[in-house]
Amino acid sequence: MEIHIEKDAKQLSEKLAAWLADYIQEVVAKKGQFTFVLSGGSTPKQLYALLAESPYRESIPWEDIIFFWGDERAVPFEDSRNNAKMCYEELLDKVPVSQHNIFIMRTDMDAESGAADYDFILKTHFEGLDETFDFVLLGMGDDGHTLSLFPGTEVIHEEEKWATSFFLPEQDMYRITLTAPVVNQSACVAFLAVGSGKAETLKHVLEGERNIDLYPSQIIQPLQGQLHWFVDEAAAALLTK
Repeated sequence: MEIHIEKDAKQLSEKLAAWLADYIQEVVAKKGQFTFVLSGGSTPKQLYALLAESPYRESIPWEDIIFFWGDERAVPFEDSRNNAKMCYEELLDKVPVSQHNIFIMRTDMDAESGAADYDFILKTHFEGLDETFDFVLLGMGDDGHTLSLFPGTEVIHEEEKWATSFFLPEQDMYRITLTAPVVNQSACVAFLAVGSGKAETLKHVLEGERNIDLYPSQIIQPLQGQLHWFVDEAAAALLTK
């Protein structure tokens, strides 16, 4: 595991954008394509904005990137809460990507069917391969959740399905999410966490005892791949120096 600490969200996003651009170019040169799992939420917006501008808009081989999503709220694409909608508005509509290389989690059907559809897509795409995604971008909530793996939910312990759905009473909605097994087979996972509200949880996740039911982010541990944490000084304030 490698921890990258920058002064604030702006500098952190700049660091991650530069790092990611180099990594994408390296993988595409070797494999001819790059599989990228996008994250929803507010934190990645600054990163996406940077990637959609010069020099990254021109230097990243966008046509060679295949996009997936980490999780989704089971609301229509037109709904402002939809993760795919945000990613299109902030990034995908602004760079020369191929629509054939974009695999959103479908919400034009019930959540269980949408999850089963995504599970099939993933297992078909990565059939016979030792690794899944080249890069997974994740966030961490103040409560320690990542993806839609919320504290105390059964989905944390899912071992067979690569994508599944469940009803989250606290939000009164269904969620579709990748599960730990498919993410932990990735070549590289990067968490992006900013703000003082994350500090106590981040300390527990990185330095505390393992308790995945309380801090689900702890379950993300790539079996053979890299794990990076990109955090600002406020989020890292309580970490042991």
